[in-house]
Amino acid sequence: MIDLSNGSSLDGYGKINVVLGKNGSGKSTLLRNIDTKLSRGDGYIRYITPERGGELKYDGNMETNRSNNPDFFSNSRRKNRWEQFRQSSVAEFRNLETLVLRTIEGDDEVRNSDYRFEQEIDKINTVLERINLLRSDSAGFDVANKGTGDAVPVADLSSGESELISLAVEILNFAYLSNLERYKDKQNWLLLDEPDVHLHPDLQYKLMQFLVNAMEKGNGKVLIATHSTSILSALCKLSNDVNVGFKQFDQGALKFQKADDAMKELLPMFGAHPLSNVFNEKPPLIVEGEDDERIWQTAVRQSEGRIKVFPCVASDIQSMYQYEIAAKELIVSVYDDAKAYSLRDRDDEPYEILDISPVVRMRLNCRNAENLIVSDDVLAELGTDWDRLREALEKWINDNPEHSRFNDAVAFRDSGWDRRNFQLKNLRMLLVGLTGSNKPWEVAVGRAITRICDGQYEGENSLKDFLGLKLVAELGLINK
Repeated sequence: MIDLSNGSSLDGYGKINVVLGKNGSGKSTLLRNIDTKLSRGDGYIRYITPERGGELKYDGNMETNRSNNPDFFSNSRRKNRWEQFRQSSVAEFRNLETLVLRTIEGDDEVRNSDYRFEQEIDKINTVLERINLLRSDSAGFDVANKGTGDAVPVADLSSGESELISLAVEILNFAYLSNLERYKDKQNWLLLDEPDVHLHPDLQYKLMQFLVNAMEKGNGKVLIATHSTSILSALCKLSNDVNVGFKQFDQGALKFQKADDAMKELLPMFGAHPLSNVFNEKPPLIVEGEDDERIWQTAVRQSEGRIKVFPCVASDIQSMYQYEIAAKELIVSVYDDAKAYSLRDRDDEPYEILDISPVVRMRLNCRNAENLIVSDDVLAELGTDWDRLREALEKWINDNPEHSRFNDAVAFRDSGWDRRNFQLKNLRMLLVGLTGSNKPWEVAVGRAITRICDGQYEGENSLKDFLGLKLVAELGLINK
């Protein structure tokens, strides 16, 4: 645990840690407080300011200022914006070069190996698509076109390229320094404030891949403050040691938790960029299993934009709550006005279920998704109606006393043909087969859902009633 002087604290962190929160929630303040607290110790602490200006060129004043004041870089980076950040990154590149050359010079084993400073540069080049960094005869580095080898002026670099190079240098410098003997077993922290700025989601992924690789064998820890779900999603794919803290306004103690399977499944649905409207326009619909997922995938696809959800399958009913909590924490930490849905089978539970705001929780108004097959709307989609299907079931029972589903069919009949409440899971294939249709039952249900708005079927055996009024209202499945 890290206790900070202002009464806040950090607990439950691991090697790679992400603080997810909205603008103004105090992420940057938290990182600066950690920087101030830990910099008093004997570890290596590097804080990266959130707004990073400047050009990727060598500026001798950077070295002069640091020589006159060893805390010049640290103090400058504690501001929200530093207009000369990228010049300082070039100075750090030169510092890294000096450190590597001294290691080669002072260590016989290293000197006799194939290790060269160019290998560190090559690590940075792995994240660059159009250009390569080259070791320069003067201070800093040169830039060349990857395809032609022609020199590229730093002024011609895109903001994304400049940002990627600058942050890659900072990460590499930290990884190398934190592994030096003098920092062994110390509190070494890289504090990255909003590394997603200026970076397309694809570049965010590449930067996180670079970070994970650089820190794999390091002695340091990383704390990233962001509102980018792309950053978190990338890290969850690339590392099994990712811990997440959800930062709320006026929150003191911040407790990290391991990124679990529910969070990893939900993250890709939060849009390419957290500030886009993708998530608001198409929120996740958490469902119990793959059959339910296929139903709603069909409904979304066939509705031509009228049904706007992104089906997300939980492995079983026991996982539903875990998924709902993960969705809640992600939403309230990133979005001002958004929600998610979850839909469960009713089973033997009451129809009503409380929301976990902003997650709208619902149950079907029938026992299971399979019961939707015998609603009037779905039977029409399968080319029949309840009277004909019931007659076919009676005949099947009389003709198939040795069939493995015979007892289930008889029990259905003995229930008084309770279409809403009887457990139909074991009969789903028989029911569809008796209609004479070759459509998968999930497709038939999904297509029928898209036609609810036509208002052809109403009443207690309609699909609308089986789905439940809350679901129908939330998803806009109302009559035209």
